[in-house]
Formats: sequence, C-alpha cells, structure tokens
Amino acid sequence: MTPSETGRFFLPGPTEVHPDVLAAQTRPMIGHRGRAIEELLARIASGLAVVFQTRCPVIVSASAASGLMEAAIRNGVHTGPVLALVNGAFSSRFASIARACGREVDVWEVEWGQIHDLDGLAERLRDRRYEAVTVTHSESSTGALQDLEGIASVVAEHPDTLLLVDSVTGIGAVEVRPDDWGIDFILTGSQKALALPPGLAFAVPSEAMMERAATIPDRGWYFDLVKLVESLEKNQTPATPAVSLLYALDAQLERILEEGIEARWERHRRMQALTVEWAEGTGLGVFAVPEGRSPTVTCVNHPEPKRVVSAMAERGWTIGGGYGKIQDRTFRIGHMGDHTVDGLKALLAELDEVVA
Repeated sequence: MTPSETGRFFLPGPTEVHPDVLAAQTRPMIGHRGRAIEELLARIASGLAVVFQTRCPVIVSASAASGLMEAAIRNGVHTGPVLALVNGAFSSRFASIARACGREVDVWEVEWGQIHDLDGLAERLRDRRYEAVTVTHSESSTGALQDLEGIASVVAEHPDTLLLVDSVTGIGAVEVRPDDWGIDFILTGSQKALALPPGLAFAVPSEAMMERAATIPDRGWYFDLVKLVESLEKNQTPATPAVSLLYALDAQLERILEEGIEARWERHRRMQALTVEWAEGTGLGVFAVPEGRSPTVTCVNHPEPKRVVSAMAERGWTIGGGYGKIQDRTFRIGHMGDHTVDGLKALLAELDEVVA
C-alpha cells in the first residue's frame, strides 16, 4: 500500500496503521534490561491505563490475543467447570482453548448474530457453580456486541466465579470500564481497534484474578500472570520484549490520548451508525441483532459476498469476506482504529455501485 492509498483498508483486522506509527518501528534497538526500556514501559503503562480505564496493571504480551485467552484459562481456572458463552467463531475458540488446557467446559451456544440473555445467564449460574465464565465482547465473525456491563453485573452475584473477556475488537473503540464493572480479565490484540501492527496483546487482570492465579500451580511460564505483573511493577518483562512494536505502541498511544478515549468511542459509534444506515438503506440488512451490534465490525447480508469483496479489491478497496459458517452469505466492514466517518463514506459510496 502506497501512502496515497491509505484509508482504503477496511478489513476487520488487521486494520490500517498510520504511517507515523509504522515509521516508529525503525528506531534503533535498545537493551531490554536497561533504563531506556524501563522508561519506555513506564510511559506505555500510563497510556494503557487510560485506554483500558483501569487502575490495575495492563499486561503487554509479545503474542497474539489468543495467547492471552490461554493465559486467562491457565491462570483463572484450576480444573473447571467453565461456562463458555458462544455466539460465533471466536467465542467458540475461547471454549476450545479451555478444553485444550484440560478444563471442564459447559458451552451455552446461541445462534450466530445473537447475544446472550442476562436472565438465562443468571439461571445457569444458579444451577451450577462455575470457576469462570468466558465471553467474547465483540464477536468479529458476526458483528454482534454482548452487553458486557450487564453480564458482569450478573456474574458479580457469584463472587467465586471469574469473568474472562475477549475484547479483541472492543477495547480502544467501545466503552469498557473493567474496574467499575467488575471484569476479572479482559484482553485485546494490537491489530484491531488500537490500530497497531499485529504481534502484541494486552490484558487487565483484577485483584481476584491475581489471587486465583497464585493458587494454581500449573499455570505455565510464558503466560504466568504472577510473573508478568511482578515484572511490570519494575517496568520490565520476564522475556525479551518486542522492542520495535513497543515503539509503535508508544507512538500510537500518544495519538490516542490526543484524540481522547471518549472521543474515540464516539467516533466509532458514528461509524457504526453510518454503516448500519447504509446496509439497511440498500435493503441488504445487518446480520447481528439490532440490540447487539458492534461499533467496530458490521457483518452485511449478501447472496454473493465473494463477488463484492473481489469487485471492491479491483477498485483498490479492502473489505472482509464472511467468516466461518456464514461466509457464503455475508461480507464484513471493519470500521475501527483510525478510520474516519468521511473515509467510511467514501467506502460506502463505492459499495453502492458494487452491490447495485
């Protein structure tokens, strides 16, 4: 992609990265056990606290977000059972990771595009004691957005049950307040709404999560939250950090804080509203239910999604195809990160011609 083509990459992740953020990665290497890295990590920690709206430590991991999904299970669940809320491909992955870690898992699955009912959750938590509940906040395979604050309020009635949240396409674009809502572990990846290159993942563990982790002897090494937080307190990392990506993170946090996190949330709400209005105006419609639609990804119904994606590519625009079992009847628009309402309008104008 040449600089003149920026603003045309609307994949649901990885998203487009600002040229200044990409350029930050070319800074010279520094030792990862000296003062320079400690100053960098301290500055990053301050910015991430604002993005995550937390007073808890924000873990920075050189991994995909799926790695921190595994960390959530290995540190938050001893044997199980886990109640996995599934409504799409990535919430299903969370359940699969729990099983792969040898934990007992009960899956509560609803139709793709739907969200989970709070009364139904309350009933399941009354019927059986769970060590944890897993949920995908913004399901990027369908564009569905769970009522995370509501789910947290239900889980909070069961103090021994931890709430483990995948917010890969949520954090940085959707209002989330982990401390106030009582979320025990919430994670995201660098390549989504934070508009960074892939390769970093972030998570906030609550005090209850850290207490649980300390009691689990086989929580591993690389994703040991106790070890990670102990290092964070010294502005260090247990293993070699991805220095170039940290430079990019530092640069992007400066840009995010300049915009303001609440202004960033509002910009994403405007982009969502514009996309939904367009999809409904064309008669195509949106796949996710009206009461739960993500501000970062809209999944649009279409009988020939591959043709639409290919035609847009020929015009120099990138959008996402459908995912998983709905790939033959939907395409996806990723309106997240540093995209603007005006840039989105230009994309939708092109789509008007293609879908016509």
